[in-house]
Amino acid sequence: MTRSAITYLKTWLNNSKRLPMIVRGARQVGKTYTVRELAKITGMQLIEVNFERHIHAASLFSCNDPKRILLNLEAHFSISIKPNQSILFLDEIQSEPDVLATLRWFAEEMPELAVIAAGSLLDFALEKHQFSMPVGRVTYMYMQPLSFEEYLTLSSHQKLLDFIESTNIHDPIPEGIHHQLMGLFNEYTLVGGMPAALHSWINQRSLSAVQTIHLDLLASYRNDFSKYSGKIDISRLDDILLALPRLLGKKLVYSYINPDVKSASLKKALELLTKARVCQKVYACSGNGIPLMAEANAKNNKLVFLDTGLITSQLGLMLHDLQSTQDLNLINNGTISEHVVGQLLQTIEPFYVDPPLCYWNREAKSSNAEIDYLIQHKNQVIPIEVKSGKSGSMKSLHLFMKEKTLPLAVRINSEPPSEVTVNLEHTHYQLLSLPFYMIGQLHHLIENTIKFPNVVIPLKSGTQGNA
Repeated sequence: MTRSAITYLKTWLNNSKRLPMIVRGARQVGKTYTVRELAKITGMQLIEVNFERHIHAASLFSCNDPKRILLNLEAHFSISIKPNQSILFLDEIQSEPDVLATLRWFAEEMPELAVIAAGSLLDFALEKHQFSMPVGRVTYMYMQPLSFEEYLTLSSHQKLLDFIESTNIHDPIPEGIHHQLMGLFNEYTLVGGMPAALHSWINQRSLSAVQTIHLDLLASYRNDFSKYSGKIDISRLDDILLALPRLLGKKLVYSYINPDVKSASLKKALELLTKARVCQKVYACSGNGIPLMAEANAKNNKLVFLDTGLITSQLGLMLHDLQSTQDLNLINNGTISEHVVGQLLQTIEPFYVDPPLCYWNREAKSSNAEIDYLIQHKNQVIPIEVKSGKSGSMKSLHLFMKEKTLPLAVRINSEPPSEVTVNLEHTHYQLLSLPFYMIGQLHHLIENTIKFPNVVIPLKSGTQGNA
């Protein structure tokens, strides 16, 4: 299974000034597999310490001397370690968060040793840590489920991936290729990007096997939280997980989850789920400038689940539900298409970025309006609408573009790519329409469509605005 994260890690590994790496991501997104593959591909010796499996391993790191720690590891595992030819992998480090403090000493006193730490519930440890975090002595990498591009490679469609990566907005896409790519994207939407589910689908082509894996993953997330049962009623976590499919695309209102439960307990449960990266909030932002989160409304948000495949399994969707139409927006009232776009928008940023998700809405008695997502491209705000068919209602987008006077907007739909100039009263902008399977190419297609000025004008509030 080829992961694009391996290429990023290889670059990090070859950097003479590298710092210890902390890999963050939800359980079962492929963190451990990726590190093992990195060692295999590069021929490096892998010293893997799993703090859940090796219950006394933390004692090996009880001092601040990297040389002594390596002697402890050599004795414990009966191996010889050459620092410049080895990768020290500290897995499930959230079980022993104090070990994180030793990364500083590896960075300062043994930089020739590549050190990687990973943990699926690391945010819990970082929130309540009582140790000195090695600020400035570590770097982070954020892992998501597999992207659609990774799915094409995994499913032996590398030539199709090469095609979409080399296609510009004005290059015609033959109808046969377009329908083939939409069919594959429908498969990806159904199966999702969790490695175990995709591997099973490609090898067995059994939706029942995929659904079993999805349901087992959901159960494993629930079991993870059982250790926090002293903090929260586990049934509140179940309330949220069961409600997620019907919450997609809607403003988060806790009474929609369970009207018989106080919102405070549901809010606490949701915070646990977001810290574990099982779901993510999509924050309402003004869209006045960058960074987008500078004017985010923490009380107005929507939710995106970790993986669209987990959602489709909960909904009981089958492949014919998706293959019978080329328009994903006809499935579950369009929430599946909006969700998968949100999931993939998190994969288009560099691995060192923990990508926030933002949207825009205006609540008024006579003119409610909403834009599905806002992203930052260089110094510009780019609105993204997920629409059905060739057009769909564009009133909200026209209103947003008029208010913000931006030069470019993006529409994601099931049609071949196109670019048009929108000319309305007091509104003039370029509209870039892309099929779902080209979301991964978003940044370079935006760059090829319009050249943005490099000037950034600060907002009055002290944040940065549009040029």
